[in-house]
Amino acid sequence: MTDLRNYTLVTASYWGFTLTDGALRMLVLLHFYDLGYSAVQIASLFLLYEFCGVVTNLVGGWIGSHMGLKVTLFAGLTLQVIALLALALLDPTWPVAVSVAYVMGAQALSGVAKDLTKMSSKSAIKTLVRVQAEGTLFKWVALLTGSKNALKGTGFFLGSVLLSWLGFRGALVAMAVGLAGVLAAAVISLPADMGRAKVKIKFSQILAKSREINLLSAARLFLFGSRDIWFVVGLPVFLSASLGWSHAEVGGFLALWVIGYGGVQALAPKLLERGLAGRTPRGGTAMAGAFSLAILTALIAIGVSSELSPWLTVVAGLALFGLIFAVNSSVHSYLILAYTDSDQAALNVGFYYMANAMGRLVGTFLSGVVFQLGGLVACLWLSAGFVSIAAIISLKLPRSKNVEAA
Repeated sequence: MTDLRNYTLVTASYWGFTLTDGALRMLVLLHFYDLGYSAVQIASLFLLYEFCGVVTNLVGGWIGSHMGLKVTLFAGLTLQVIALLALALLDPTWPVAVSVAYVMGAQALSGVAKDLTKMSSKSAIKTLVRVQAEGTLFKWVALLTGSKNALKGTGFFLGSVLLSWLGFRGALVAMAVGLAGVLAAAVISLPADMGRAKVKIKFSQILAKSREINLLSAARLFLFGSRDIWFVVGLPVFLSASLGWSHAEVGGFLALWVIGYGGVQALAPKLLERGLAGRTPRGGTAMAGAFSLAILTALIAIGVSSELSPWLTVVAGLALFGLIFAVNSSVHSYLILAYTDSDQAALNVGFYYMANAMGRLVGTFLSGVVFQLGGLVACLWLSAGFVSIAAIISLKLPRSKNVEAA
């Protein structure tokens, strides 16, 4: 019962953070698009956010293994409150260069916050799930990951609505107050030693990983890079500039996409149950999903370049992409925990999400540059190339042993 209570507390904290994270991304993107910033300038606002995620995951896992996941979880929530309040102080009369530098700095804080919170929450599952029955770990991971992404989608919509209702500064202050309430409610509830390693791990060990973890992390890098190449800047700017959608319509579509994506992630164990014949996912599952995504992305690119209906190609095509991507992402999130011991969960999950953040960093940068040079079609073709590399790497993942015993 205590484990279930702690799992609920961790999940609730992650939910609160995720709402503000999704809303903040939409607020920044739409606000600076309104100010006339180019696709490359908008992408640059998120670069430090993603770069700090790379460093945070790498170092944060080691800190979590030494000091406990409660420390890293609450540090993440606190930094997000500070980042929101800092952005609320942005002055629209500042020169463009100063505004970009300031927002990049505040986004850097938010990037540290996001990955401290994510690493802590994902690692906590491995330490809290005591019963290693077939599928238990997969179900808990899928539920946390899926609910998180559903709420991130809700955050996208929340951000666009708050921007219309309260303005940029008012929306940020409201979110900071709400998240501070989540932090205050949870700070005394979780055990102090959650996730703390019994044997102290040297800092030099943060890069010393097993072959399975290295391969899965490399595949994760290209998988998430493939999504963000078109999702971060290319898609929302295309919907607004090329299709004439309003802020509410862009935010609403992206919100529905991510909510649906999160719902599919949560249902991934059920969706895969028949195909896996009762077994838990293995390397071959991740490989098949990545190859399917590569083919689908290429078909969407062909549809857009052939000037077929945007609703058929962009809207319906990317909805299907989200479905397949969601299942594959859940498989990845399960495998990283299945490949690691409970005592080293924070360290290994931190390394894995470092690769995830690196993929997002590369994808974010390319999203702005490639869209400005070649439009959405170029973003989609490059995305297909990235996910093809993820599939090739996944070919080398273990395909026969039941990894949940790890």
